[in-house]
Amino acid sequence: MTLRVSDIGEKELVKYIIAHSKDITPDDTAITNFNDTNLISTCDMLIQSRHFPKNMSYFDMGFKSVTVNVSDLAAMGAEPLGFLLSIAIPKDLNVDSFKEIIDGVINACDFYEIPLIGGDTNEASEIIINGTALGTAEKPLMKDTYNMGDLIAITGDIGLAALGFEIETLDNIYTKKALKPLARIREGLILKDFATSATDITDGLASELYTIKKDDFGFMIYEDMLDITDEYKSLAGDLNLDYLDLVLHVGEDFELLFTISRDDAEKLPIDFKVIGEVNDSDVIELTLENGFVERIRNRGYEHYVSE
Repeated sequence: MTLRVSDIGEKELVKYIIAHSKDITPDDTAITNFNDTNLISTCDMLIQSRHFPKNMSYFDMGFKSVTVNVSDLAAMGAEPLGFLLSIAIPKDLNVDSFKEIIDGVINACDFYEIPLIGGDTNEASEIIINGTALGTAEKPLMKDTYNMGDLIAITGDIGLAALGFEIETLDNIYTKKALKPLARIREGLILKDFATSATDITDGLASELYTIKKDDFGFMIYEDMLDITDEYKSLAGDLNLDYLDLVLHVGEDFELLFTISRDDAEKLPIDFKVIGEVNDSDVIELTLENGFVERIRNRGYEHYVSE
């Protein structure tokens, strides 16, 4: 039987690439020793039919293409250095629409204080935006350098974008989060001096927890610490959706997931939310509001896998 990419998914493809290249760092970004520091580099490709909701403006498409890359820099605690933009567009796209995309890119670069320094253009049947972000970090934050007993925390609410993708109206916090997420670059620069590990939440909390898990360590997450509002639960119910499924398995929030010692948590000068702790259970679990404990499934958004 011939194995197809849809049979194994994106993460297995990435594992194959990493296994066959001794120079790749299996973290949020590449890390390259450079002039007594580390060059932090990352790239992310966004395809119109896969990554941009139908009600997303061209401006927000451009803005998001910067955000997804800067979010990786934030997860490493890196100082932004420069942004490269490669964009492919249909030949019948309106010039004004193209200008809107570029305006979104430039606006985002100004917002994150990362200069647009170059790129490439090409033709495609739909809009494809590939960004590359560069930064520097003397001591990058890694994904799996946590310790037993560390607290697990996030920089803000999660699940908002997941619900926003399902809501048609625009004037609400959920849709706004889905259409214009923001990277936590300022928080990342502060966390590098306090956190023991970090990553950003793109494919869902559950997926990210499994990505950072190492042998002999486990995580306990507490539902009541996630602060899921009654409004959120009600809206999800109206849409016949499981609110925990949205919070755990969808992603696109671009909040930072990090671990920190209890002592340093008391000193951390940013807003954050403790949601659990690192233990020695070797499994990833969720304590529900009713006190029952269940395993968190390893599931999140993944390219190539059929729905």
